[in-house]
Amino acid sequence: MAKVSYLRNESLPTVRPGYKGNKLFGNAFANGEELFEPNFGNVLKWQLSTNPQKEEKKQDTWAPAVVDCSAAFSSTEDMLVWLGHACFLLRVAGVTLLFDPVLFSSVGLRHRHALPCPPEAVRGIDYLLLSHGHRDHLDEKSMSLLAQHNPQMQVLSSLRMAPLLRSMAPSLTVQEAGWWQQYNLGPGSPLEITYLPASHWHRRGLADMNRVLWGSFLIQGADKLIYFAGDTSYGDHFENIEKLFGPIDVVLMPIGAYKPAYIMAKSHVNPHEAAKAANVLRAGHVVPMHYGTFSLSDEPASEPLRQLTDVATGGMLRGELHAPAVGEVLRWQDWE
Repeated sequence: MAKVSYLRNESLPTVRPGYKGNKLFGNAFANGEELFEPNFGNVLKWQLSTNPQKEEKKQDTWAPAVVDCSAAFSSTEDMLVWLGHACFLLRVAGVTLLFDPVLFSSVGLRHRHALPCPPEAVRGIDYLLLSHGHRDHLDEKSMSLLAQHNPQMQVLSSLRMAPLLRSMAPSLTVQEAGWWQQYNLGPGSPLEITYLPASHWHRRGLADMNRVLWGSFLIQGADKLIYFAGDTSYGDHFENIEKLFGPIDVVLMPIGAYKPAYIMAKSHVNPHEAAKAANVLRAGHVVPMHYGTFSLSDEPASEPLRQLTDVATGGMLRGELHAPAVGEVLRWQDWE
């Protein structure tokens, strides 16, 4: 049996009473209390099996519409812009945040739509928020470019992420947090940013399974609560987040990469689970992500948004659904 211990950043405050840190089995982070490691047999089964929606997926050429958003990076207005997959530009109280940027295609990760701006336009970033280390959320070429063009940028991420990031861009300033920990943004900051749980896992190489933590973010500022769910399966962390913070004004929620369920259900929510999670969080507004950009799973490209739209149209989504074009500027601060 692996030794059980708990880890957190002792220099940061923990906002959940009685929480002693993230559970480790040996050197591997747990998914809450239990160790989760994807089953290689299931991966092999998936690779060798035939997708029952193969023809439907092949014929489904839908991709999100794209509009140019280059001007957003020189603007001073508060806004929310989806850059594709799980990448967002968010400005709150004049502070500019960027989430999980993957600005370039790579082997196995080919963008299905254009980036809404040249990668070199992504400037003026105050904080880069990285939910976890999977390659569709953390890209070495993107990190190198962002560090070069945003020397003032600070990275907010998870426990044990700093060595990985500095191998990509040595100059980065990185602040690591465990679940339920609040980052130090300095005196006078108009924001509070807290790293929160997600039900997921980590792996980039052959020997680093669950060595780096994964999670989600809550941004408190301008009298609003904005939650970025990261990559996650459905779990009780949504209820725990709502209990501590109350209703969430804006939820950025993943909805794609859920088929086949036997391999994806422990990693990602499907559209119905995404709606359930948003309802548990008592979300006022829901912006979907993690669909349409990369082909990661067996469902056809248009299915995730179509199913979530059906849920909302049927009155089963508590909050208002906003499904923007890639690059479309959303004035979230005007939402009631």
